Amino acid sequence: MSDTPAVSVVIPTRNRPDLVTRAAHSALAQSVEEIEVIVVVDGPDAATRSALDAIADARLRVVELPASGGAPAARNAGVRQARAPWVALLDDDDEWLPHKLAAQLDVAREASAPLPIVASRLINRTPRAEFVIPRRLPEPGEPPSEYFTVRRGLFHGDGFIQTSTIMAPTELFRRVPFDPTVPRMQELDWSLRALSHDDVTLAFADEPLVIWHQDENRPRISLDSPWQAQFEWLRRSRPLMTPRAYAALTMSVISSMAAPTRSGKVFATLLREARRHGRPGTLDYLTFAQIWLIPPDLRRTVRDMILKRRRQAQHEQPAGTETDALQR
Repeated sequence: MSDTPAVSVVIPTRNRPDLVTRAAHSALAQSVEEIEVIVVVDGPDAATRSALDAIADARLRVVELPASGGAPAARNAGVRQARAPWVALLDDDDEWLPHKLAAQLDVAREASAPLPIVASRLINRTPRAEFVIPRRLPEPGEPPSEYFTVRRGLFHGDGFIQTSTIMAPTELFRRVPFDPTVPRMQELDWSLRALSHDDVTLAFADEPLVIWHQDENRPRISLDSPWQAQFEWLRRSRPLMTPRAYAALTMSVISSMAAPTRSGKVFATLLREARRHGRPGTLDYLTFAQIWLIPPDLRRTVRDMILKRRRQAQHEQPAGTETDALQR
């Protein structure tokens, strides 16, 4: 085995020893064995350190930060420690399928730019359902900002990127670090900033390689943020998006954060922002209306029921047709 690993895996964690050990084991079980797994403990956490010390694998390294700075800062600290040419990110409450890194390295070899961001589909596992997203991959020439944000149905997941699916050159992560001031949508913020560079491209492995555990009542290291903070991030980031993407993000994700206020003033502010600086489509207006009119728990329940039925229907199709169905 080479002294230099092929991939450095970076896992930020805090106060979740059972979850992070599951994540670390899934990384260490990869078919690509020439890896290092860097777990960054975000502040003093004796229970997590004890749990990780029990994993007898020399490829595991633990970095303990003196104080908590949040998931973006912890990822940056892990990247600084990386020895491999590639870094793959893994959230502590997710897990990888065993061939995840092998599949992504194959995609990276075929990339059209020197610094590819390689993502993948994932299995979105919620308390009520399990389904695969994104439901489609980027089309040729499609702006990444529109792929990530513009919906083709009333539920998210048509185009999508999630932290635990991302593998990219270590050089790129060091050139474009995560922004510690962004508490939500960190992978979207990072991807848009990274893709603004001419030598960066987006590539996908089209099979699901990650299990995204969406236990919706569990706190995450990327904490909930007031909608105002994310709205300010949106305004700062407008140069990185097309008008179509800007409107879609304003009327979907930002509106979902703001809707619990039940404020007519907030409703009008977001609608005005989307119309003034973006280019909303019919589906954006429908999404905006259902976000403000339907309670979040009911929306999630309906979403999971519909997507679960779609997934079951795809399983019942004749062999060879499922991939096409997923891409629609």
